Amino acid sequence: MKNNSSTVIVVIGAGSIGQAIVRRIGAGKHILLADLRPENSEAAAKVLSEAGFEVSTAVVDVSSRASVHALVETSIAIGPVTGLIHAAGVSPSQATPATILKVDLYGTALVLEEFGSVIERGGSGVVIASQSGHRLPSLTPEQDKALATTAVEELLALDMLQPDKVTDPLNAYQLSKRGNSLRVMAEAVRWGKRGARINTISPGIIITPLAKDELSGPRGDGYR
Repeated sequence: MKNNSSTVIVVIGAGSIGQAIVRRIGAGKHILLADLRPENSEAAAKVLSEAGFEVSTAVVDVSSRASVHALVETSIAIGPVTGLIHAAGVSPSQATPATILKVDLYGTALVLEEFGSVIERGGSGVVIASQSGHRLPSLTPEQDKALATTAVEELLALDMLQPDKVTDPLNAYQLSKRGNSLRVMAEAVRWGKRGARINTISPGIIITPLAKDELSGPRGDGYR
């Protein structure tokens, strides 16, 4: 139901980081929590609503254009979208290289494109990348440009992302997070034409369930 009295902040990935951000900026807004797992968004919604926030939930698979577009439609049916917090993703210990690229790289590009078409003037978004993306050696200017500007549906077809080139989950994760930063730089131009801002941050290690998976996974020693 459309609620013209409040604007909407969409949180994709109802985990610890998304919740922490929305607590800082969500007062007086309608918060739409979207996650692949309904139990995650419902649990987060209970905590936030008990803290006084106006919250609703949705299911989204960021690796599916139809699913992300449906989330956009759900969002604008509630009210004007003035905020986007994109904190969904999988880590190297949780998925294969192909899945990491599909979720963390393609999924982020998809979210930026879809929500960049509806974000309101004066609105803003943030993508949670990772310091891991800055631990990768420099890419060539051509590779940087490809990650930043290749059409979303052609992104995973890039030669540099093929299975024979990206064989390690950590490398897939680092490429994805580097790609997130580059993609946001490019998308900032399009968002700016709507009078909106999009930024990315690259946190260090923050103890969340995802981080605990890494600490207890095969790269735990290096992570510590």
